[in-house]
Amino acid sequence: MTVKGTNPLTRLDYPDPDVIRVGDTYYMCSTTMYFMPGCVILRSYDLINWEFCTHVYDKLEDTPRENLDGAHAYGNGMWAPTIRYHDGVFHVVFVANDTHKTYHFTANDIMGPWKKSYIEGFFHDSSVLFDDDGRVYIMYGNREIRVTELESDLSKPKAGGIDKVVIREVTKTPLGYEGCHLYKINGKYYAFFIHSLPDRWLRVEACFMADSIDGEWRGGDVIVNPFEGTSGVAQGGIVDTPSGKWYGVIFADRGAVGRIPNLVPMHFGDDLYPVFDEVTKEVECETTREGYVYAPLYRSDDFSGNTLDGAWEFNHNPVNDCWRLSDGLIIDALPAPAFDMAKNTLTQRALWPACEAEVTVDASSLPVGGFAGLAALQYRYGALGIERLESGLRIALKLRDDGEEYLAESVSVSDEKAKLKVKYEFGHGKDFAEFYALVNGEWKQLGGRHKMTFDLKHFTGCRFGLFCYTTGSEGGSAKFNDFVYNDYGNR
Repeated sequence: MTVKGTNPLTRLDYPDPDVIRVGDTYYMCSTTMYFMPGCVILRSYDLINWEFCTHVYDKLEDTPRENLDGAHAYGNGMWAPTIRYHDGVFHVVFVANDTHKTYHFTANDIMGPWKKSYIEGFFHDSSVLFDDDGRVYIMYGNREIRVTELESDLSKPKAGGIDKVVIREVTKTPLGYEGCHLYKINGKYYAFFIHSLPDRWLRVEACFMADSIDGEWRGGDVIVNPFEGTSGVAQGGIVDTPSGKWYGVIFADRGAVGRIPNLVPMHFGDDLYPVFDEVTKEVECETTREGYVYAPLYRSDDFSGNTLDGAWEFNHNPVNDCWRLSDGLIIDALPAPAFDMAKNTLTQRALWPACEAEVTVDASSLPVGGFAGLAALQYRYGALGIERLESGLRIALKLRDDGEEYLAESVSVSDEKAKLKVKYEFGHGKDFAEFYALVNGEWKQLGGRHKMTFDLKHFTGCRFGLFCYTTGSEGGSAKFNDFVYNDYGNR
C-alpha cells in the first residue's frame, strides 16, 4: 500500500538524521546536543510518518557544563550520530564537542538497555561501516575526509589498518565536506556529505563513490535545491524499502524552528552513481504496516502518569531529586542567575510553521525570588512566568536579545495560580514568539512580538520550556498542570 505525505516530514527539529531499516521497521537517530535524555531514535513503517521510539541515554556525562553548574553546554553536546545494525546488535556512534570524546553505544534491542563505551580518538561527523569481510571503518572530517580502520569492537583504530585521507575539498567553500554517511551497496562504496556552493550560501548534498575503501573516490553534487526558500536540502542518510526502492532522509534549515528532515526518492543510474529526484512538497512511499496509527511527536500533558512521555527532554542534565510527578509536574526552585541557567527546565520542540502551548502554574510554594512559568527557549529566549517578590506576586516576561536578560513587561497579580501561553510562528520573515497571561479572565499579551533566530550559540531549534528557579531564597517549588500543545499552522 502506498502512503502519501508532505515535506518536511516531522515538522520538528530533528537535525543530522541517520536512518536504517531492520526488517519492516525504519529507525532514525538525530542530534540532541545538550538535551537529556539524549540521542533520540524515531520509528516508522513508511518513511513519512514518524513516532518516538527511545532515547539512547539518560545522561551522557556528569560534568559541570552538562550539569549547568556555573557553566553550560549550549552549542555543544552530542551531534551527528550514526546508527547501524550488525550481527543482531544496534550501534550508535557520535562525538560530543564539550567532552571531546567519541561515544559508542550498543544494544541487542532498540529499546535498550544501551551500553556506553568509547572509541579512542575524536571523529568529527563520523559514519561507521561494517564491511562484509569483517573489517570496520569510520569515515569523518571536514574539508579533508579520512577513513580509519577500527578494531572489531570499535574500541580504537586498528594497528596497521587503513588510515588515510580519501577525499579533499578542491574549491574552497563556506562549508567544506562534512556530515559523513558511509555505505557499501552492491559491492561499491558510497559516501554522502553536506557542503555549500562556492559562490553563494546554499547547502548542497554531495556523493562520492569508490570501488575500494582506500581507492579513488569520484563524485560531486547530487542535490542542489533551495526547497521552499530554505538554504538547501543536505545531510542525512539513505535507506532502501523491502521492495528495493531507495530514499534519502535529508534535512533542511527552517530558520528558528530548526532543521527538519525531508524525504527524497533516489535510484542508482546505469553507472551505479546515485541520482536523486527533485525535492518536492508531496511525497509517497510504501508502508510495511497498513493501517498503523502513529503517536504524535509532540503532545499535551496533564502530568498524571508515573513517567514523562518521550516527547519531553530536559535542558541539560536534570537534578532528579528536584523534580517529580505528583498530581502534576513539580519543579523545585534551585538557584540560577537567569533563565538559561535554570536546572530542570523541561522542554518540547516547537512545531513548524506555527504552534502554541499553554500551562497552568501554581506558585503557592514559590520562595521569594522564585520565578516559574513557560518559556520560548533559544538563545534569544523569552521566559514568561509568575514571580514572587518581597512586595508580592507578578506575572513577568524576561527576554534576551543579543545581550543580557532584561524585564520586558510585568503585571501585579494576587492569585498564586497563573495560566500562561506562548505562541510561535515560523517562516520567511517571521520566526517570532508571542507571550500571553490570563489576567482577570482575559488573555493579555506581554512584550509584543519577540524575534527568534537559529543561533549557533545554542545550535538547536526553538522549544517550549517549563521552568522554575530562584535568584533569592532557596527552597520551595512550583507545580505545572494542564499543558496543552496546539498545532495551528497551515502546512
